[in-house]
Amino acid sequence: MPDLFIPIEQAENDLLACAAFLGERIKSSDGHAEAMNAVVPRYLAKGDVDLAAELANAIDDPFSRDKLLIVVAEKCADLDDDEYALQLAEAIEDVGMQAQAFERVGLVIAAKGHAERATEVADAMAHPDFVYAGIAVNQAAGGNDAGSDATLERIEFSTARVTALQQIASAQIENNKAEKAVNLLDRAAESALGIEHDEEKIRALCDIGNLFTEAKRNDRAVVTFDKAREFAEVLDNYHRDFFLVTCALGFLFAGSNDLADRTLDLVTDKTQMASALLGFARDHWKKEEKDDAIDTLEEAHAILKSQRETETRDSRSRNGLLASIAAQFAGFGKSDRGVEIALENQDPNEQTAALSQIAQVLTIQKEDDLARQAINQIAEDADRLFALVSISDAKDEMGEPEAAESLLEEAATLAETVPQLGLRSSALNEIASRFVGLGKNDRARSICLENLNVIAEIRDESSQAVSLAHLSGIYGQADFELADAEKTALKNLTRKL
Repeated sequence: MPDLFIPIEQAENDLLACAAFLGERIKSSDGHAEAMNAVVPRYLAKGDVDLAAELANAIDDPFSRDKLLIVVAEKCADLDDDEYALQLAEAIEDVGMQAQAFERVGLVIAAKGHAERATEVADAMAHPDFVYAGIAVNQAAGGNDAGSDATLERIEFSTARVTALQQIASAQIENNKAEKAVNLLDRAAESALGIEHDEEKIRALCDIGNLFTEAKRNDRAVVTFDKAREFAEVLDNYHRDFFLVTCALGFLFAGSNDLADRTLDLVTDKTQMASALLGFARDHWKKEEKDDAIDTLEEAHAILKSQRETETRDSRSRNGLLASIAAQFAGFGKSDRGVEIALENQDPNEQTAALSQIAQVLTIQKEDDLARQAINQIAEDADRLFALVSISDAKDEMGEPEAAESLLEEAATLAETVPQLGLRSSALNEIASRFVGLGKNDRARSICLENLNVIAEIRDESSQAVSLAHLSGIYGQADFELADAEKTALKNLTRKL
């Protein structure tokens, strides 16, 4: 029997402790890991790193254990307990994940401005370049340009150096120091040419091009995207069209419509072509070219619809893009067309996502009746419930708390019809959290108690522990103290074991 860390007395008086109590007694290795993935981060959020480390270390599955130990180590570094963070990193068995742990701890230390300590961590690593990059970024943020340049010189891996230069340049753009940012981006573009992996090189050049555009240097952006396009054209894998589309959009946003069109002519995959046209349509709309925007969006839909199954490389991406096109029609004021396209989607999840997004857009446009019609097209009660919650969020953001509350009450009623108990519990958590946000703590409390009764009926042990951990977050959000009814429910859960 593995070590157990949560006594029953504690479990009967604390929701998170009860979740941990149930979770650490699950016999299934996968179920135990799933429960601890929900519990451990919540103990970390409370600052209880010792218990979090013990619970993580008790997981039998090596991958899940090491992954959580990395998170615990990061939290320790954030709390300035560097020694314990490094001990936990050292305890990780997998060599690759151990290296990842040291890197992430080093980056946390660097982000806190402790350059010397972070350098010590980096010097002890076999591959320290990304930690050096983090140190350089934070030195630059503190005004130590000389120190930052010296640290950049220590970086051997081109990708890490480029990443650091991009981050420093981005900060300079935000601080309205465009000239300084441009110099950094020139250095980044030069370093990017030294990246060996073609896809990484092209991606880096595209990111640099976008930053040139942000810095109002469209001329430098065009040059950079042109380099990226040259490399993308000679790729012989399915990434080619994706990067060509990225370059085409980069040219467009940099003001070179001719290069954008010429680059788009090189694209052969219809999903990628439609994705580019979606971006072109949004750009037309932003420039008040609304007729062109709608025509371009129609073209994107027509191209995607014409794609045969044998031509489709990734049906998930295709269906996701179709959902985005449907939602964008609503954004352009063509909600009927958007709903029509949403209902074409062969993936039920993407169909629901599109209808939910359309309803949100219509709510923001103050078209409540049309938003309701979109929601009514959603087939499953659970999906319709979450759509109601999203519209409630929109109403709250619009300064209409009474409408938001009414929608939440409707969602709470609908939750009673959801047969899957785990899904119902998740929905009740979302609803209770929104009630807390609206200042309706009494209603949130009653929803939480209802949820606790639902959790008690869940048969799968890991799902039960996960749901209980999530519920504990609502109590923490609202600063609720457990009443007798809740304590009784927890006693019933623990006594079953």
